[in-house]
Amino acid sequence: MSTPPVFLSLGANLGDRQGNIHQALQLLREQMVIELVSSCYETTPMGYRDQPDFINIACAARTALRPEALLRFVKQVEQRMGRQATFRYGPRLIDVDILLYGDLVLDTPELTIPHPRMAERAFVLAPLAEIAPDIVHPVLGLTIAALLTKVEQQANDEG
Repeated sequence: MSTPPVFLSLGANLGDRQGNIHQALQLLREQMVIELVSSCYETTPMGYRDQPDFINIACAARTALRPEALLRFVKQVEQRMGRQATFRYGPRLIDVDILLYGDLVLDTPELTIPHPRMAERAFVLAPLAEIAPDIVHPVLGLTIAALLTKVEQQANDEG
């Protein structure tokens, strides 16, 4: 049985940001085959702005883990790296989010796939569009590239 492609978003804004991303990728490789990694994108924080800028990437991987087990695993990676619970949108050593798991649509109290806010976040869509522009969001029916264009146009309209 082939495993579906899984797309993750990684972000860090404390300590050695690029080192943290690299370390997280190494730890993720314990349970995943990482096939593609985007460039690093430096982005300003959302929500709480009085904190350092983030570095964000996206990666494409394959894993035998089911979605719930994958969520537990990525949370373990965050904890092993020393991530402390703070407040929503607060600073962090590492943040790993599951964006897509094949074309699965899942909504449980623990996990929502596709990631519920990915379609409105340029800092998620830009790195994802670099490695997977033609992947279609299974709920919205638009490609990642089209979603990024939409978010960029909204930002230009507001700016």
